[in-house]
Amino acid sequence: MGKPKLIEVALPLEAINKESAREKSIRHGHPSTLHLWWARRPLAAARAVLFAQLVDDPSAHPDKFPTEELQRKERDRLHGIIERLVKWKNVRDEKLLAEAREEIMSSTGGNPPPILDPFAGGGTIPLEAQRLGLEAHASDLNPVAVLINKALIEIPPKFRDQPPVSPGLAESQIREWKGAEGLAADVRAYGEWMRDEAEKRIGHLYPKATLPDGSEAMVIAWIWARTVTCPNPACGIEMPLVRSWWLGKKKGKEAYVVPTVVPDTSHPSGKRVKFEIGHDTAGAPTNNQDGTMSGRHGAVCVACDGVVSKDTIKAEGIAGRMGAVLMSIVAEGRRRRNYLPPTPEHEEEARTQRPENVPDQELGYDPRNLWTPLYGLTRFSGLFTNRQLLVLTTLSDLVAEVRDRVLEDGGTPAYGDAVATYLGFAVSRLSDYGSSISTWMPDPKNEGVRNTFARQAIPMVWDFAEVNPFSESSGNFSFMVRGVVRVLDALEPVGSASAHQADAASKIGGKEGLISTDPPYYDNIGYSDLSDYFYIWLRRALRSVYPDLLATMLVPKSEELVANPYRHGGKDGAKEFFEGGFRSFFAKARKSARSDFPITVYYAFKQSESDDGGEVSTGWETLLDGMIQSGWEITSTWPNRSERSGRMISVGANALASAIVLSLRPRPETAPITDRRGFIGALEDELPDALRKLRQGRISPVDLPQAAIGPGMAVFSRYAKVIEPDGKNMTVRSALARINEILDQVVSEQEGDFDAGTRFALAWYRQHGYEAGKFGDADNLARARNTSVAVMDREGILISRAGKVQLIHPADLPADYNVLSDRHVGTWEVLHHLIRILESDGVTPAGVFLSAAQSRDDAADPDLITELGHLLFRIAEDTKRPKDALAFNTLVTSWPEILEAARSEPKEPTAVQSAIDFSEETDEET
Repeated sequence: MGKPKLIEVALPLEAINKESAREKSIRHGHPSTLHLWWARRPLAAARAVLFAQLVDDPSAHPDKFPTEELQRKERDRLHGIIERLVKWKNVRDEKLLAEAREEIMSSTGGNPPPILDPFAGGGTIPLEAQRLGLEAHASDLNPVAVLINKALIEIPPKFRDQPPVSPGLAESQIREWKGAEGLAADVRAYGEWMRDEAEKRIGHLYPKATLPDGSEAMVIAWIWARTVTCPNPACGIEMPLVRSWWLGKKKGKEAYVVPTVVPDTSHPSGKRVKFEIGHDTAGAPTNNQDGTMSGRHGAVCVACDGVVSKDTIKAEGIAGRMGAVLMSIVAEGRRRRNYLPPTPEHEEEARTQRPENVPDQELGYDPRNLWTPLYGLTRFSGLFTNRQLLVLTTLSDLVAEVRDRVLEDGGTPAYGDAVATYLGFAVSRLSDYGSSISTWMPDPKNEGVRNTFARQAIPMVWDFAEVNPFSESSGNFSFMVRGVVRVLDALEPVGSASAHQADAASKIGGKEGLISTDPPYYDNIGYSDLSDYFYIWLRRALRSVYPDLLATMLVPKSEELVANPYRHGGKDGAKEFFEGGFRSFFAKARKSARSDFPITVYYAFKQSESDDGGEVSTGWETLLDGMIQSGWEITSTWPNRSERSGRMISVGANALASAIVLSLRPRPETAPITDRRGFIGALEDELPDALRKLRQGRISPVDLPQAAIGPGMAVFSRYAKVIEPDGKNMTVRSALARINEILDQVVSEQEGDFDAGTRFALAWYRQHGYEAGKFGDADNLARARNTSVAVMDREGILISRAGKVQLIHPADLPADYNVLSDRHVGTWEVLHHLIRILESDGVTPAGVFLSAAQSRDDAADPDLITELGHLLFRIAEDTKRPKDALAFNTLVTSWPEILEAARSEPKEPTAVQSAIDFSEETDEET
């Protein structure tokens, strides 16, 4: 095995997870806004993993770092680089990136391996490999994913630092064009031309709205409701199917639809539903009277109050008898939306003729994720109104015209293809907002259009919002272009990269390089069926640019490594297909794997997967077993959380992890065999040191159990077999149980490092938490730990009154406590005062307190404070004290900031400490 890499020893995991979560709120220029893709891994995590996958751990160089302390110091330095590297604000910090690249070069002899992601998806891993100056190769079976990767990593370097060619921009000498800025400027300019040209051709179909004062305003959206004929023979009205009548819920600006039934001889029923707009909160819809769709049961007719079942609605839809009626017009206003009732003019303009040559492919069959076919919307063209189809086909055709204009303006054919590619993405992005699956959100904080893919499915919606692509509000085309341009502006196109269409297995072997990948996970996401939605529009716009990639009518599906029960004869067949393909891929990868670097694999953790007892993820076992059986040694497991923390759920379910990153190395063909006793002995020898290094990486208590599986599985998977006493091979489940047992044992043994008061408090907390217990029990426990209840009462660890003993909760500690004047301060006291200060005053005052505590001669070791935090977290979890667990976890995860604040605090002269009178303890106190 090659030199140990940083990822196999310790990571600053909390910093990585914090930035992964923070990344979700970043939109401006984030690569995810180039085009939607499902379940992307955070850029911060991929950047950190790639760096740590290639950079040596200091233990690999005993000549340079002969002692554990020197190794730790060097590890902290490398962790510091990662902590800066994962921050979004630093993604274009050339000095920092150069520093990271220098470390990679140093650890790879100046010749880092190319990075290969054979399940490239949204392009996170190849993009971050490129950012780190590495050669990146991306492949995916899905052509939409391939296009995303080409747009992120392959196209920008070809036109690095190139000025734009668009008239007006090309002549400008007022600036230097860096990176992809020139390409971005052209995409913006030609995108504006596309928008203006489309408006010239079809803008008359998007009339302005007349406001009550007679003035005109741009329409933002038209709100429609699907309809069916009421089956009641005495009624027969065209009944609207409405999820909610609400349009806007901002305080003081409330608006909602008011339906009334009025006579109308033009309708067969002799009546129709008229829609008006209400603003008076006294008459606003209530939970019991909001909309006509009643959950799973169907709809209620607004005219006769008859209930219409969903089966009836489905039958009407399948028969092609589902219609739509305009309920409201949303127009621009000053600091508010103007909600207006429908007019005949606006309804007439919307009912334009269906254009020719629209994408008319059929949706796949997957009732879990594709809901519209159940209601007769079986073809993609049926997910759009005729007007929506017209604007999307018009813009798609304009993409080809843009390419010709780029050539006329002096651009090369390759450059014309590049500009067209990004504008094709803008059209595809518009389809996400410009369908009859998009809805209107009345939310006070986000009043506007919700896109089609608000979830990983194509749902059936009843009332929908048709956006105006030529407005300056929600869902307009200029916004789609702007999103693409911002990504290009923020890219740092360095190094060489390629993106190809291929199934994953075909890209393994040869010169492609070191694997870092995020493979599909069972049937979590039906990538191909969902991406067909975008493929049809990308194909319409870009087929002339990518004739081979976009040759098929829909996305290829038969070889897709996803456990689709509708494609593989049911759930069992789908599971067998996925697991067989997964094992085959990693077995093939094992044959050509390098021994000097680990590969990294992201596992999309599915929290609901567990055995009947709810104790272990069966999918997790299957993954580990598949890796081991394919000849891999698992060297680390790191939980990656991309959700913001703040809730405390069982660590056993690992509910805070959205993915787990594994590092793996090829197990030697000559790997030894051992028995159960040998395996446990190896765990006992190696886990304590591994645990200490994990904690040095400032890992949070909530992540420690999962991360500790890594070094445990490293022991288990290095053996060809582990033989049980009955002669059978040890299973992964049994190995995980043994690892957890030894982990608990190691943690318990570490209690011996604490002072007597802390050891007592730990034992008492296990039994009672912060509740009261009997004095006699406390007295016996204290004597066994060479201390006394009276001493701990005076030291402020507990309160002993009237035969009862109770640990002092952090919130009940005195705010005027002076750590320098206290006679004795143990680890327990420092930790609890830090919790109180952190919760009430924040990080900086906590750092001030820690600095003062560390100035004492009897100062608690900072490592012991974090060890105590980890230990108390596990106890709180095991004893079902979630609020306590959250407090302990928060302290440990805030530790780097507290330490930094402590280091920056001016130190008082050490003479202060000598002035404190530490009198001899009496015999009673000892």
